Amino acid sequence: MNRSTPQVERVELGELACWRVRHAGAELLVAQQGAQVLSYRHDGQPPLIWLSEQAAYGRGQSVRGGVPVCWPWFGDLARNPAAVRDLHPQDVPAPAHGLVRGLDWQLLGIDNTEGRVSLAFACLRPDTDLPGWPVGLELKLTIALDDRLTLDLTSHNRGIHAVTLSQALHSYFAVSDIRQVEVEGLAGSRYRDSLQDWRECSQEGALRFIGETDRLYLDLPPRLSILDRPWQRRITLEASGSRSAVVWNPWIDKARRLSQFDDDAWQGMLCIETANVLDDVRQLAPGQQHKLSVSLATEPL
Repeated sequence: MNRSTPQVERVELGELACWRVRHAGAELLVAQQGAQVLSYRHDGQPPLIWLSEQAAYGRGQSVRGGVPVCWPWFGDLARNPAAVRDLHPQDVPAPAHGLVRGLDWQLLGIDNTEGRVSLAFACLRPDTDLPGWPVGLELKLTIALDDRLTLDLTSHNRGIHAVTLSQALHSYFAVSDIRQVEVEGLAGSRYRDSLQDWRECSQEGALRFIGETDRLYLDLPPRLSILDRPWQRRITLEASGSRSAVVWNPWIDKARRLSQFDDDAWQGMLCIETANVLDDVRQLAPGQQHKLSVSLATEPL
């Protein structure tokens, strides 16, 4: 196969329509539902994006792993700022991580130019009533593959009122052993620890993992990295349109309670979710748009 000629094919996984892209010695798998990246790896290397061995490919539910899109709020709506909570009717249950993970997105097109292949998706407001959908807000995601994987999530307010949203590209990364990796770039940043009643703390040095971790980091630099010595690689995350990220690993006890998740799967995964959360939420005036982006690559140690 010519490494410079992308190959794109439509495949079915369970109930989900997907696209498999091969380009420049890498393979990418994307589901139409949620425009969710499911997996990404380079030939001869461990996966960069983690996908659960127990993943279920069913309609209306997010697949465990990959990069689900959280929008127009992140996590528990009740933990979001008031301007974000106001999006959703108080008398209607609010699903975790927003409204779009279980919806079919529209494939706008596949582009192949200058050694880069990209898939563009739009999430349109469903014909049926969906409480909490911001009136006039359009959502698009572009997934591009060259020597890196880049995701651009664009919200465009075409309505007549300002809209405030939180969001995240909920990236699951594959690691050799969570107990032997560390995250660089967080030092000096403040964070909210959801496991300590949302107490505000400050990160000292690189982050290492000794137990369940669920933290919302703020005031971040554009580059973070996962240092994985057993696999002799560094995963780099280059973000824009974001000053916040969520770092999560369920560890032993919570892993046993998660769906689509082996009891010991916590050892081989780490979520670093490029985000707009807490005081990094974004208000869009009428006509304004915001792009949340992350670019992923690996470097040998």
